[in-house]
Amino acid sequence: MSVRPELRQVIHEQLHRMDVHGKIREVLAETLRDEFDDGSHNIAEEDLMKALRRRGIVDDVMKELHFLGGDHSRELTSTPKPATPFVDKQLQTPKKSKPTNIDSSRRYLHLQVLGGKAFLEHLQEAEPLPGQVCSTFTLHLHFRNQRFRSKPVPCACEPDFQDEFLLELHKDSLGDGSRMADGTTLLSICDPVQMVLIKTDISGETTLVASHFMEWRSVLGVERGVTNPTVELHGVGAECKVSVGILNVKLELYPHLKQTLSSEIVNTQLTLERQKTAEKERLFLVYAKQWWREYLQIRPSHSSRLVKIFAQDENWVNRPVCCYVRPLRAGRLLETARQAARFVNVLGYEKATVVGGGGKQEQWCTMLAFLSRNKGDCEDHCNLLCSLLLGFGLEAYVCVGTKGRGVAHTWVMTCATDGAMTFWESLTGQRYIHKPINPDDPPLVVQPKPLYPYQTIGCIFNHQCFLANCQPSDSVDLCVFDLHDESRWKPMSGEAIKSVCSPGSITSLPPFPPLCSSLIDAATESNEIELQLRVLVSEHRKDLGLATVWEDQLSYLLSPALAAYEMERCTGISAGNEEFQDAIQRAVPDGHTFKGFPIHFVHRNARRAFATCMRSPLCEEIIGCRGDQMRIAVRVRVFTYPESACAVWIMFACKYRSVL
Repeated sequence: MSVRPELRQVIHEQLHRMDVHGKIREVLAETLRDEFDDGSHNIAEEDLMKALRRRGIVDDVMKELHFLGGDHSRELTSTPKPATPFVDKQLQTPKKSKPTNIDSSRRYLHLQVLGGKAFLEHLQEAEPLPGQVCSTFTLHLHFRNQRFRSKPVPCACEPDFQDEFLLELHKDSLGDGSRMADGTTLLSICDPVQMVLIKTDISGETTLVASHFMEWRSVLGVERGVTNPTVELHGVGAECKVSVGILNVKLELYPHLKQTLSSEIVNTQLTLERQKTAEKERLFLVYAKQWWREYLQIRPSHSSRLVKIFAQDENWVNRPVCCYVRPLRAGRLLETARQAARFVNVLGYEKATVVGGGGKQEQWCTMLAFLSRNKGDCEDHCNLLCSLLLGFGLEAYVCVGTKGRGVAHTWVMTCATDGAMTFWESLTGQRYIHKPINPDDPPLVVQPKPLYPYQTIGCIFNHQCFLANCQPSDSVDLCVFDLHDESRWKPMSGEAIKSVCSPGSITSLPPFPPLCSSLIDAATESNEIELQLRVLVSEHRKDLGLATVWEDQLSYLLSPALAAYEMERCTGISAGNEEFQDAIQRAVPDGHTFKGFPIHFVHRNARRAFATCMRSPLCEEIIGCRGDQMRIAVRVRVFTYPESACAVWIMFACKYRSVL
């Protein structure tokens, strides 16, 4: 058996401290004198060890060193081991620690992420220096109404994920809440653990790297309820078949099952579920094809209408569009439906990227992917807004049609109990009341002039119904929204939709994740952006050969205007403008001129916002203004919403004395 260098060093220090070598020399001299007086110096090792044992020296050394262990290994416990200068990452494993925040009456799945490997896109990236800003990976998890997020780690070929998450495995039925779920109950929980990997670059822009549904129930069929699967993550969209990396994961049940299920039972259950899912999807596809044939028989021109029954998610899995909408309650994070519309509006808008030409790539993201990335396409915004409006008790639908120049577009519609129809534009938060035009009215009858940008409508849907427009014209202006009239709106079978889209269905998407409160401090962020803008303005005026004199009082007086702008976006009500104008008139002396430029952003990048502002002639005039007693002001107000979404209002202003 070889002794580790650390152990050899500790033993050497301990022997030196006890002066064992001096004692051995004394025993050796005494043994030579007393027991070998015949002059022979051929002393065997066994004779010397016997003499040492008789004096008790060997026992003293062993007691002092405290050797413990079994037949093949011994570990020194009296003296701590020195730090090892090099640790191989492949051999490094986190300390086994049992989670402490456990309710003894519940059962949990302890999920540990022990690092990643084979993220080949980042193979050439060098390790960041301490304090250096770099792109990062963040892993988001969702399981049965529980959301988690890992610590950001630098992007690398082998990202150093070292996180653990405690997922509660609870029953759906309310009456069994106090009873711990047994193996059979756990096997019936078909919800996967959704994992979404987000990349954040140095400018704060986010990119969806991968979205994966992990089947966790394999842990039910292993001894001691512990397994170490590897999770292979694939790209999104057109790259869904390409591996982007591998995560090393450890799954463990707490407490362990008293009676472990056999792996054959677990595999059989999973196989039966896959077969059942495939059969339900096949039956729905057969029904959808038959329904579509019937729809085309009504009028051949229906083939050109935007009737969208299926949509691809970020993994290019075809799902019925009704799966993407579900009533979503925001708890106390959002108070009104209009505030919900404002929240959806401030989430970033970005079309799905496509490699090469060929037009737009359609991609309807799952809710966790959309919220984790904090931006998405028009359809993602509409699905979220419709879900929130349903949660607020409204009758809401997603509308699929076109807007100006025939561009495909989606928006949300709500139906009031009195029959009034309201359109909600998810990208701007604007609302429009629909007043249909009757083409049979005589020419002298004044027809309402539509204010909305929508041109045609092909279908509407929510989580329970799907209706296709079968009126002679698909123009929004002429459309009659009597949704119960099957001569105008052809419905799909509610039972067919429920078979594949109902909550808990194994063919459906998992339940929507709950919304998370903002992690951003509005006041701190407002001050930070404002300071950065002051520096940028001063540098710009310096380049123009102009001095910059700031007036803090004028900057402060701009705050009520920004608050009023945001309140108007949320409620549609304008208030506080009179007080703001009165304060400005008092702050600007006679003979002076005041100019102001407000602008709105949904990001917090000061340099990017300043570049956008300078493209406005009015803002450029204010920033580069020359005059007597010239004073500059800027005010920033950050309004936070769930999911750390922000509405950022900026107002530049100046006042100066007019010179004839």
